[in-house]
Amino acid sequence: MKRVQKEINLLKKRILELGGLVEERVYKASQAYEQRDPELAREVINGDFDIDQLEVDLEEDCLKVLALYQPVAVDLRYIIAILKINNDLERIGDLAANLASRAAYLAQIEPLDVDFDFAAMSERVKTMLHKSLDSLVNTDAQAAYEVFLLDDAVDEIHHTTYRKIEVAMVESPTSSRALINLLGISKTMERIADLATNIAEDVVYLTEGEIVRHRAWTHEATVHQLHKEDGGPTLD
Repeated sequence: MKRVQKEINLLKKRILELGGLVEERVYKASQAYEQRDPELAREVINGDFDIDQLEVDLEEDCLKVLALYQPVAVDLRYIIAILKINNDLERIGDLAANLASRAAYLAQIEPLDVDFDFAAMSERVKTMLHKSLDSLVNTDAQAAYEVFLLDDAVDEIHHTTYRKIEVAMVESPTSSRALINLLGISKTMERIADLATNIAEDVVYLTEGEIVRHRAWTHEATVHQLHKEDGGPTLD
């Protein structure tokens, strides 16, 4: 059993390495858009292969541990969670490259006159990703539930941006390509937030053995759950 624990610790180290790299790429892609920096955008795009390779290597390592040691109970849950989180992190890496590609295009044209609160959206998305990875490091279900509280705000910014771009396309059809790329940036950030939520859900599965996917995480339901995690009074 000590050998299994040693292998799991190595898997944990590798998933954290991948998580750190993905987090850095999301940060740089966001920065490339905000600073209109095509060189930084290209750095993110060109680095996507590194993430892909780490994801493949980690999946192979997980499968080897499953085949060789046939872990059970908590150890098995941990490896299953790592496999799923590994896939989500690779997808976030792809989305960071997509974000960077759109940022590189928009940096080459005049700024669009659309009130898009990217700074607020980006801050929330990066917080969600960081907190979800922290919850994995510390096997902390409470931190995972806190990620759910941030997702609604990201969705609202995206929906507001969608409506504004819809109006802008009618008023300025010649700017359609640029506006579509701007909408793509908003949608990409919203998808990264969804995947950060997926990671948090997997941490809940890891720590509590409960599958919470597909639940409607309203603000009230999530706060209720956080009170339960604290051992404090619930909101019944």
